[in-house]
Amino acid sequence: MTDPNVDVSRPSSARVWNYLLDGKDNFAVDRELGEALRSANPGIVGVARAQRRFLIQAVTFLAGEVGIRQFLDIGTGLPTADNTHEVAQRVAPDSRIVYVDNDPLVLVHARALLTSSPEGETAYIDSNVEDPERILSEAARTLDFSKPVALTMIGILGNVADYAEARSIVERLLDAVPSGSYLAVSDGTSTSAQSVESQRVAKQSGHPYNLRTPEEIGGYFEGLELLEPGVVSTSRWRPQPGTEPEALDVYCAVGRKP
Repeated sequence: MTDPNVDVSRPSSARVWNYLLDGKDNFAVDRELGEALRSANPGIVGVARAQRRFLIQAVTFLAGEVGIRQFLDIGTGLPTADNTHEVAQRVAPDSRIVYVDNDPLVLVHARALLTSSPEGETAYIDSNVEDPERILSEAARTLDFSKPVALTMIGILGNVADYAEARSIVERLLDAVPSGSYLAVSDGTSTSAQSVESQRVAKQSGHPYNLRTPEEIGGYFEGLELLEPGVVSTSRWRPQPGTEPEALDVYCAVGRKP
């Protein structure tokens, strides 16, 4: 927490999310924004929890039923329980995982905590989501791009201001992976007045996050085979049988590259 590269004067999305998930790796500026976001949109904590649940579910499914052994997790965030490599390697110890983030505090934690099973491998890339070519070049040191890869992008594409550019980033990443690869995306949506207000608060704080429509979330999966139940509120992606969770201002899907 004392790394000189960590800017404690500006909020960080990874640290704000950590605060909303009751983590300890955050600073006063992050907690201030977190409380402002919670005030604007009381459902935002549920959004944070739903995204973690979706990541765990999707990785468990892909490593288990599908048999994916390579994961490229872009927008890692701060380590919590059940990180991507822990979930994947619990199912398949030989899984290889590459994490990508550009927050210095995430890097500090990654070096200390994101260790791998003996059979698999875990690596970390310090890079921005808007530089997919660098991400792919660095990830190729750990992943074999001639074999299927699962791309997970949870709560990260909203950091890209222009939707067309966000689509282009996803397309460039998918172009680099073979048939049988998968894409899992979850991101905030402008589906309520409270969500739109939280976007305004974030922008006012100097930390803008760009909400999309559910249709725009679906656009990331153009040309892919969507898994059931398709593009849905993240809280409603494969819920426990007999339950019908409340829809939240965050949508997700998982798709397969044919």
